[in-house]
This record gives sequence, C-alpha cells and structure tokens, in this order.
Amino acid sequence: MGDLPLGEVTTIAFCLLTYRPDHPSGIERSIAALATGLRDLGHKVLVIAAGPGEPSDAADPGLIRLASVRLPRPAHNDDVLAALADPAPVMAEVRGILRDHRADIVCWGAPVWGLGHLSPAPTGVRTALMAHNEIRPSSASTWKRAIDAADVVLPASPYLVEAAARAGWDSSAWQVVPNAVLVRPDPPGYAERERLRRVGPLRTVSRAALDKGHAGLLEALPDWWNRPAEMVLARADFEFARGETGQVLAACRRQQERRPDVIRLLPALPWREVPGFFAGAAITIISSTSAETFSHTAAEALSAGTPVITYDLGYVPALTGAAGRSVPLGGGFAGLWEEARALLGDHDAYHAASAAAPSRIEPHTPAMAAEAFLAATR
Repeated sequence: MGDLPLGEVTTIAFCLLTYRPDHPSGIERSIAALATGLRDLGHKVLVIAAGPGEPSDAADPGLIRLASVRLPRPAHNDDVLAALADPAPVMAEVRGILRDHRADIVCWGAPVWGLGHLSPAPTGVRTALMAHNEIRPSSASTWKRAIDAADVVLPASPYLVEAAARAGWDSSAWQVVPNAVLVRPDPPGYAERERLRRVGPLRTVSRAALDKGHAGLLEALPDWWNRPAEMVLARADFEFARGETGQVLAACRRQQERRPDVIRLLPALPWREVPGFFAGAAITIISSTSAETFSHTAAEALSAGTPVITYDLGYVPALTGAAGRSVPLGGGFAGLWEEARALLGDHDAYHAASAAAPSRIEPHTPAMAAEAFLAATR
C-alpha cells in the first residue's frame, strides 16, 4: 500500500462492536480520545459498531451502527462469535461503509470484537490493529489472523510489546500509540491537596468485573479506615464471564452494608467527568489481580495529581512511577490498604508523589496520540 502524504486530510474509521459514547471500557475510551485528537487535526473520523443504536449515539456524530450485527447487552464472547458465524453479511456491510465514506485508514479495535480477524477492508485502504490485551493461548489463532491481515499493529503501551515478545510473538515492528486522557483537570493546589491527604476520600472508577478486585478490596477494608471509600462501578456492555457484573455489584453491596459509615457505591460517570472526580480524591487504588496493560483510571488520577496505589504487576507501576506506590500481589488486598496508610501518613512523600503525578501522563494527550497514530499508519 502506498504511503499517504503527511499533512493530507484523511478519513479514518475505527471498528469496535461494543463502542458507544461513555461506555465504561478502556478500548472505547482509547478510541474516543484518539478520535478527538484526529478531529482536532482536521481529519474525518468514523466509528463502526454493532447495533442496536441508542439515544446517546448522538454524542458521536461519526458513529455508524451495523445492521448485520446486533448484540445483547451485556454481550459474551459466544454472542459475538454467533453473530459472526456467517461473516459474509458483516464483511459486505463494512466494506460498503468504508467505500461509501472513502476511508483511507481503518483501525480494528480488537481481533474479534473489532473484526480484525476478518479484516473486511476494500483494496487500497490501509489497515491497523489495536492491541490492548495480552495474547492468551486460547485466542492465539484469531490474533494471528488479525495480525497477519493488518498493515501495522498498534499496542497501547510498551508493556504489550514486551508481553507479546515473552509469549513468542514477533512484536519488533509494532508501533506504540499511547492511550490518551480526554480532558485535563486543574490539579488542586497545596492547601487543598494537604486537606485531601488528611481527610479526603479514596476514590476508584471502573467497570464491574471479577478481576478488578473490587469486592476483595472492600472486604479487606481495615477497621482503622475512617474516611470515605468511594467506588464508581459501571455496567459494561460485555462480560468475559457470564453474570460477573451482577456478582461483583452484589458482593460490593454486601460490603457496603457491613461498613455503611465509609463505603459509598456510586453510579457510572461520563468519560469527561472522571478526571475531575479524581481531583477530589486523596488517593486511588488499582486493585486488579491480573495485569493491567495500561489503566485509564490510573492515568486520569495522575492527571489530577492524585497518587496511585497498585500491585507490582502489569503496566500501572511503570505508568505511575514516582507518583505512587506498588506492593507485591502476594501481600493481598490488605497490603494495598497498608501502603495507602503509609503514603497518606507521610507528608513529604505524599506531596512529592502528587507533584510528580501530572508529568507522568504528558505523552497521553489526544493530540500526541493522534500524531503517533498518523505516523504509524502512513
């Protein structure tokens, strides 16, 4: 495929079946921020997703719903595979959309859920494949099809490049396109940050999922914790284990009933409100018990000057750096609480972490993500 001239206005399409505005999921947020950066540079952006549509779709004027693929909510991997059992209709519809809109580049958001394994791109359209998850043996065949079909693979962090290499994949030509934070809040000044250190709440934001560790973190809440522990838990449009969303929410509600004096379960927030929410937190805890390959909520907390406590696995420790603390996974949820107490109790260390936080995400702006995407796909 020929390279597109630098500076030329292009039409770029992203494809992710579960996409909708303000959906509590990392890949959707990554696409939204990247689309913002590309549009700000003058490019036309489309997002192709499965049906059915909903009123909130109006928030993204480039969103196109497929008639050939309709998914339940929440959808499971089996639902997606069933919807794509005969791939001919969706391949024809996607090719038609890309031709009608004269797309120059199409970016598949995932191997299956983003149609990367089918790669239904017309001749002459450059193709990219986002990589947001580690490649598991159970999904290796679809990953291989998607990787082989793409002109370029775009991992969201260096961690994914290294993880693929450890698993035996040749990731040497992959080009990192960093995830971006949609909006940057003004971090609190010293006086407010000091108040937060002394009495401010713990705040977390996440979709409800078993491996995020929400219920375990609340169950391990120490008796000495006497400030609010506020947890925003959202229902995503997908599940990796059937029923996990309800299971997690029920388990967290039981913990709230046990400690109603401090535990507060809050509804989902729009994407653009999350950084500001974190600006009012003393700390956040990323309690995932499996490796996070990026972590939007960690980045959003850092953007607000809020230190991050996490386990020493995945990409979050590297993203956080001096702006937080990490503990061994073997220390369990109690170890996260103890590290939070230690940091909150150390005036100098806490303010040093807070001051270091915003600089940790300097590369994670929509503009910089867009520039990295265009450089990788030209």
